Amino acid sequence: MAIAKATSRNPWTFIPTLYFAEGVPYILINAVSVIFYKRMGIDNATLAFWTSFLYLPWVLKMLWGPIVDTHSTKRTWILGTQFAMTICLALVAAAIQLPVFFAITLIAFFAAAFVSATHDIAADGFYMLALNKDDQSLFVGIRSTFYRFAMIFGQGLIVWLAGRLEVSTGNIPGSWTVGFGLGATLFGVVFIYHRFILPYPASDHAGSKGTEKRSAFVDVFSSYFKQKRVGIIIAFILLYRFGEAFLVKMASPFFLDGHAAGGLELSTQEVGIVYGTIGLGCLLTGGITGGIVIKKFGLRKCLWPMAFIINLPMYVYVFLSQVQPSVYLAAPMVALEQFSYGFGFTAYMVYLMFVARGEYKTSHFAISTGLMAFGMMMPGLVSGYLQKMLGYQHFFILTAVLGIPGIITLFFIPLPEDEPQQGGA
Repeated sequence: MAIAKATSRNPWTFIPTLYFAEGVPYILINAVSVIFYKRMGIDNATLAFWTSFLYLPWVLKMLWGPIVDTHSTKRTWILGTQFAMTICLALVAAAIQLPVFFAITLIAFFAAAFVSATHDIAADGFYMLALNKDDQSLFVGIRSTFYRFAMIFGQGLIVWLAGRLEVSTGNIPGSWTVGFGLGATLFGVVFIYHRFILPYPASDHAGSKGTEKRSAFVDVFSSYFKQKRVGIIIAFILLYRFGEAFLVKMASPFFLDGHAAGGLELSTQEVGIVYGTIGLGCLLTGGITGGIVIKKFGLRKCLWPMAFIINLPMYVYVFLSQVQPSVYLAAPMVALEQFSYGFGFTAYMVYLMFVARGEYKTSHFAISTGLMAFGMMMPGLVSGYLQKMLGYQHFFILTAVLGIPGIITLFFIPLPEDEPQQGGA
């Protein structure tokens, strides 16, 4: 006798694990990979250039979103991508021991980035199908929180563990094999858990195909790029984080490089604690605080001050590069810069939601986030070369200057004209 499939479950049984699984590969691919390559002896210019290409699937994911919509179910896509991610991370862990580890791990990371971007599409779609409207509103903060916990797990725990093993064993490749092996094991467990726990929503089925779907696909892009002042909107999306886009790939190498090279000479363990745990905890706190402030005062009043605050991290790094303090001063400074970034980034994401209007709201948001990823990828490609040419001190001064164009766009972007007054957090 066939066993009835559950069409719904308590969201607490799968939403936290689903978004934890969404966050882990993103942080491993885009942040932990930089620390890993630095510890394996890859120079700043090379690691920044190649790891920046790993943003590309998130830039382009809007192009294959319709495939996820029209072929199979979101549940099947989630399980398939989680199994594929297990294989990708296991390949990274195994390839670290090979003489040609850089090329093979880079290919595995790129495959994992493609898989992760596809998982994002399926998970976000499944979220809307598996939860009713009240639960969607209730769990939006929960999913964000567990996504941030995943970042702490990746950039905090895994980096700390690899650093601890580096010290105790003296074997850097072996230490990182264990670290990425832990990530692969986690995804294997998550895949098995979701195989039995994810519900089968009645509305989770392949969408329509054919001419109607192709026409809608064209309309999505046409309506986005025909909106009023789209040029300045795109400029804002690309430039709001411009200084940070140059800085982010060089932050971890700066912590790890010796004093003679202009860095802070922190150990891998210390980077895992300071940047991956304390820093990300403050990033989460800053994001929550930013959301409360915007809810109270509205986007129009918050956008300008938040734009200035998101540029504060560049000045923190200017200070750190000049002083080269010990870990005890570096930790609170990193906490400050990560809180500032989380706080200022909130206004950016709320503005992208404001831009995503009309019939194709979800698709327009995907286009905006794709442009956002492109704006992070392109500066990252050259950031390592600039740092190598200028040194850390002058490089961080340059990132502070490059934050100015994003502020200038605020004079011209369309803003909500009739925001309702909101009286409390």
